[in-house]
Amino acid sequence: MKVIHLNTYEGNGGAGRACLRLSDALQTSGVESRVMVYYQFKESSKADSFSKNPFQKGKAIFNILSERYLAKGLTKALKTPFSLQWFGRSVISSKALQEADLIHIHWINHGFLRPKDLAELEELDKPIVWTFHDSNAFTGGCHVRYSCENFHKQCGFCPLLKISGKNDISHWNWVSKKKGYANLPFHIVAPSHWMARSVKFSSLMGAREVTVIPNTIETNVFKPYVKAEAKKLLKISPEKFVLMSGFMPSKNDKHKGTTYLIEAMNDLANRPGIVKENIELLIFGNKDNTDMPVFPFKTTFLGKIDNDDHLAKCYSAADAFITPSLEDNLPNTVMESLSCATPVVAFKTGGIPDMVEHLVNGYLADYESSEDLATGMEWLYHEESAAEIQKQARLTILTHFSEEVIAEKHISLYQSLINLHPH
Repeated sequence: MKVIHLNTYEGNGGAGRACLRLSDALQTSGVESRVMVYYQFKESSKADSFSKNPFQKGKAIFNILSERYLAKGLTKALKTPFSLQWFGRSVISSKALQEADLIHIHWINHGFLRPKDLAELEELDKPIVWTFHDSNAFTGGCHVRYSCENFHKQCGFCPLLKISGKNDISHWNWVSKKKGYANLPFHIVAPSHWMARSVKFSSLMGAREVTVIPNTIETNVFKPYVKAEAKKLLKISPEKFVLMSGFMPSKNDKHKGTTYLIEAMNDLANRPGIVKENIELLIFGNKDNTDMPVFPFKTTFLGKIDNDDHLAKCYSAADAFITPSLEDNLPNTVMESLSCATPVVAFKTGGIPDMVEHLVNGYLADYESSEDLATGMEWLYHEESAAEIQKQARLTILTHFSEEVIAEKHISLYQSLINLHPH
C-alpha cells in the first residue's frame, strides 16, 4: 500500500508533527508511507518537498507571506488565525501522487492548496482521506471558531473581519470551498469526537462520512523518567512541586488562554495550605524572554525545545502540566505530557476530554474558570496517590494513542476505501 501525505510544512506546528508521526507509525507497520510538503525550512529524510529549485522556493515564500499578511490586513486584531486561500499551486502532475494508492491530506493552508487545487485531485482517481487538525476546512476562513455558529450556514457576517456582512470575504471563501469540494470524494478523519461533532454541524461537510481516529505519539521517545532525576537535571530540588506549561508568549493565538494561566497561578498562590516556596513553574515554547508576565512562583523559561528526548525529561520533571487552551482539537502537548506520566490540568474543551479523564489521569476544569484551573493544581499538590495518577496517565497513551494502535486504525480505513474504489 502506497500512501502520500500532504501538508504545508514539515514538522512545523501541531499538524506537521502529527502528520510525520503518523507516517512513521505507518512505515513501522509495513505501509509505504511518504510525506510531501509545500515548504521545508531545512532538507531532511522525513519528507519530500514540492518546492525544490530556487524559483519554486521563492514562489512558495511569496504565497505563504502573501496569505499571512493579506489576512492580517483584512481581519481585526483579535489574534484568531484566519486563512484566505487565495494563493496556491497545482500538484496533480506529481509522479508520487500519480503512483500512490491513496492520498492523505492534512493541513494545507498558507498558500499551498486552494479549493480549486483540491478539486483537481479528482483527476487522479484515488481514494482521498483528509484529517482535520483544525476547523478551517469547513469554515469561511477561521481556524478557531469559539462560539461562532456561522459555519452552520454559509458564513458571512464574520466577527473576525474588518468589513463584515452577508457577502463578506468569509462568505466568498465558503462559496469557493463548496465549489471546490463538490465533485471531490474524500473521507474525513477527525482526531477528536469534538471535531467530528463540529463537522456534522457544518453546511459544507455535514453530509460526509467521518471517522474518529486520534493522532499518535512516539511512546519510546515521550516516556517517563524518574521524577527526582529529571528535576535534578533541570537543577530543581526533588522536593519541589513543579508545574509546567507551554504557551508563552501567545500573542498571536488568543485561543491558547494565557491570561487564564496567569490568573490561576495567582489564585493558587493565595490559597491556604499552599507554600509558595515549594512550587516552581517551567514554561517552554517561547521564542524569547521579553515581555513576560510575572508569576507568583519561581519561574524558569526553558525556551523553544527542539530535542524531543530533552522535552520528555522536562515533562517528567513536572508534577502537573497546565494547559489553559480555550479551543484545541487534540493538542500534542497534552498527549506528550501524559505519555511521560505527567498528569494534565486543562479546561474541559475541544478534544482534551478524549485524553484527560477527570480525577483519574488529570483534572478537567470548568471552561474559562481560572479558579477551577487553580483547584486542579491544588488537587495534585495535596494528592497522596500521585504515583497512581501518573501511572494512569502513561497507561492512557499506551492503550489508546500508541503508534501501533493508531496505525492499525488508519490501515483499516485505507484498505476499506481502496476496496470500495472502482479500479
